[in-house]
Amino acid sequence: MSYTSHSPEETISWGRTFGETLHPGTILCLHGDLAAGKTTLIKGIAEGFAGCDRDEVNSPTFVYLNIYQGDRNVYHFDLYRLTKEEEFLRMGFDDYLFTDGICCIEWSEKIANLLPEECLHLELRPEGENKRTIIVSQHEHRSLQTG
Repeated sequence: MSYTSHSPEETISWGRTFGETLHPGTILCLHGDLAAGKTTLIKGIAEGFAGCDRDEVNSPTFVYLNIYQGDRNVYHFDLYRLTKEEEFLRMGFDDYLFTDGICCIEWSEKIANLLPEECLHLELRPEGENKRTIIVSQHEHRSLQTG
């Protein structure tokens, strides 16, 4: 499945609709270069899945994890700065992978060996200043493994 967004607001709107379809325990692996729109998409997903305020969603780049509490919980990881899977385990973050909320993981390829096969993969491909193609798949593709 793929969707083309022409603005950050469209990305949030699509994320909200997508988030409404998710079930507790879902793990979303987000792929894309820096500034591809991953956190913007998560704003909509958190709003759709849990009724969270999109304005409270921001990238946890320096703390690795933000937890958004709404009707249900959203665990938002940004693993850009992570150097080893062992760091993720040492911080106890693996416990969040199997909870009653959903996990949204930016730079998930850094913990690929720790993730279950059932993850959904969302690749964001910038195609201009505001245009993004969002590709959703059940399995990680080779093109997704770089970022």
